[in-house]
Amino acid sequence: MTVKKLLHTRMRVNDIERSVKFYEQTLGLKVTRRHTSPRGAQLVFLATPNSDEEVELCQMPAGAAPVSVQADLMHLAFAVDDLAAFAAQLEKKGFKLSDGPTKTSSGSIIAFIDAPEGYEVELIQKA
Repeated sequence: MTVKKLLHTRMRVNDIERSVKFYEQTLGLKVTRRHTSPRGAQLVFLATPNSDEEVELCQMPAGAAPVSVQADLMHLAFAVDDLAAFAAQLEKKGFKLSDGPTKTSSGSIIAFIDAPEGYEVELIQKA
């Protein structure tokens, strides 16, 4: 027996509105739904273009320990057609790459941008 497919990935955040704005402005993700969990956490689901998987952002209720993401803990990776053009658009919006662009041994080009709380977002232009 195996699972059928990946549905979403949850990331805890300290400021859900700041994080929603980041993912909307930098990657063009779209909010599909919002609700409060039975434990009182605020949840926002973001749709990813051309994919069934969603990114779920979770802000715990007041009093919860703040999120502190250790370096290189995890990242989300997204395909882009033209990394240079994508990076130029990010810069116009006030966002800068934190690493790269770097050509890989496969011929792809990768770069990273830091999301709120220190999560990394990898951008990949396939060879």
